[in-house]
Order: sequence, then structure tokens, then C-alpha cells
Amino acid sequence: MCGDLDEEESESEIEEKLYKRFLAHAGELLKDSGQSSPQQPADLASYMEKLFVESLSRSVRDGEHAGANGYERLAVQPVVFARLAGLLAGHLSLGEDPLRKVMEAMMLGYAEAEAMDRARDHAHQHGDVVVHD
Repeated sequence: MCGDLDEEESESEIEEKLYKRFLAHAGELLKDSGQSSPQQPADLASYMEKLFVESLSRSVRDGEHAGANGYERLAVQPVVFARLAGLLAGHLSLGEDPLRKVMEAMMLGYAEAEAMDRARDHAHQHGDVVVHD
């Protein structure tokens, strides 16, 4: 079947498809974000969205600069962002339940990727990973 991840594909072919999937999802999110203004947003929700978009843009740029190693660069980024999230959360009051907030945000990210796959092309679903020709 077209786009299937199967046993005949090499690990590098699977990684390439996964990286292309990330770039497609990132492109959709960045397209919808519009142009980011240089000013800091006044409200926290807008600030959080701006920080997310800037971080995602950086992730995409770093992958593009890595060339053929774009997937390898992508694979280490969650570790870096998790370390940063832990450092930041470690400086918050335990009354704010920082670990729970971090875990909920991470699960939201997983759900967003799946929702984007379903919305993009529900006819080409192949298991848990959607790949496009």
C-alpha cells in the first residue's frame, strides 16, 4: 500500500518519512500562527503561543541546517526541551503542581499530531503513523 511503514523499509526510510511528517505538521502550525510580532504579548496565553511558535520555528530551522541529519536533530530535541521544562518547573511552587502541567502539555502535543493526521488525510491512515506519498 502507498505510504505504509512495513518490514521491507529500512530504518533510514522510516526515519525520513517520520521527519517529513513532522515538517508537514510543523508547517501547518507555523502557517496558522501568522507573523510573530517582535513585541511581547500582554496576556499569558498569547505569550505562551508566541514562545511555542518561536521554539517550533527554531526546531525546524535546526533540522533544515542539519541537512541529511534532520531526523537525528529532531530525535534529540525532545530531550533538550524536557530538560528545560524540568529546570523551569523545578523552580516553581509545588502548590502550582508543575509536573502535572508539564505532563498535560506533553500529552496535548501527542494528541495534536494525531488530530492533524486525521484532519489532513483520514483516507491514508496506516496504523499509528501517517505517512504521505
